[in-house]
Amino acid sequence: MTTRGLPSWPWTGAAPEDLPPAEALLLDAARGWVEATRSGALPITAVRLPLATERVSDAAPAMNAVLQSLACPGGMGCRLCPRVTAVEGTFLMAMGLAQRGTRREALAAFLRLAPPAAAYAAIAPALTVGILLRRAGLLLEHPLRVSP
Repeated sequence: MTTRGLPSWPWTGAAPEDLPPAEALLLDAARGWVEATRSGALPITAVRLPLATERVSDAAPAMNAVLQSLACPGGMGCRLCPRVTAVEGTFLMAMGLAQRGTRREALAAFLRLAPPAAAYAAIAPALTVGILLRRAGLLLEHPLRVSP
């Protein structure tokens, strides 16, 4: 599957506080996971804390599975990074596409971050995260239609 032709995520390079609420939540959870992984702490706890603020802590195991599948992409920033990195932008784009059920496009985005087996492994938990966020009223922007 080719990933050429897939656009960059619209908010790559944006300040995290300028993101819509659902994207900011996922970014905070992902950055917490990366930070915990790098420091040897429990990543699931770091994911659960921001998700609990929006009453979607039940999405923590699936979010943890997505990030484990992708093997902690090195281009993810820390909690204090002032801008959304290209890797984080691609991750958020994949999650937004997964929430909309566009599996092929989500897979193409995940393939930018990981080899095929890992990208395929990330799809099912990403769909679960998307469903649980949607049930809580947290809709990710359509990444192929949004303009920041």
